[in-house]
Amino acid sequence: MAVTEQELTSLAATHDIISLGMLADDLRRQRHALNTTFVRVADVAVDTGGPMAIPAGAGEVRIVGAPATRAAAVDRVRQVVAQAQGRVVSAFSLADLEVLAARDGVTLRALLEELHAAGLEMVAEAPFDRLQDPRRSVEEVNISGLALARLTVHQSPSPDRLPLLKAVADLQRAVAVIRAFAPLPRRTSAAAPSTGYDDVKHVALARVVVDNVPSIQVDWSLYGPKLAQVALTVGADDVDAVSPEGETTEGRRRLAAVRSALRRPLGMRAFAP
Repeated sequence: MAVTEQELTSLAATHDIISLGMLADDLRRQRHALNTTFVRVADVAVDTGGPMAIPAGAGEVRIVGAPATRAAAVDRVRQVVAQAQGRVVSAFSLADLEVLAARDGVTLRALLEELHAAGLEMVAEAPFDRLQDPRRSVEEVNISGLALARLTVHQSPSPDRLPLLKAVADLQRAVAVIRAFAPLPRRTSAAAPSTGYDDVKHVALARVVVDNVPSIQVDWSLYGPKLAQVALTVGADDVDAVSPEGETTEGRRRLAAVRSALRRPLGMRAFAP
């Protein structure tokens, strides 16, 4: 379904969130039907060595934080991969890796290839608004043999988010490797925090504008289950950072509750990797 520039401008300015949400939901269903995916993630710190406890239900082990040096990044990946027992291992922000490569005097591709050789499968995130050269850096991830887990937004530069969404769609047209886009910013301004209305509208608008990225994602741990449920009715189809199943009965009940919560919006079917 093609949307003209004039229609996009009108949608971005509209206060009719119901109509916008219905349009976004139609586009979501055309691509994903009633299927919703969620990722159960175990976070491990970048700067902590030694044994680590990885919950049995984790589908992804994610190294969080910025590595101090190239050697430290590679060593930490090796440690985590050795203990991940075959689970997918993702790590780092692509923006932080850009900085690290420049500081160490190596190319970004060389650094990414080292991480891949150490066992890394995915770069955890690429914050679009922090990347020095988004197209080149995303392409380097692909060329090095890694996958990019998600394109993110660190902090929205202005209340008018349409230019940023158009730029993301342009990036995907150039690289064609972005699988998931999380449009809600990782950080919000304390002076001008967003509202639930703003967040829901932004998710819906992202699905309409960024029509060439397969999945629109919302972060469960960052934005909470209530917003995640609503987002699934207005264009989102993927939920990131759901806590993994624990070893206890309470942990299993929590996972069942997550599945139930994700199925609830309009009879959707939830799948966990």
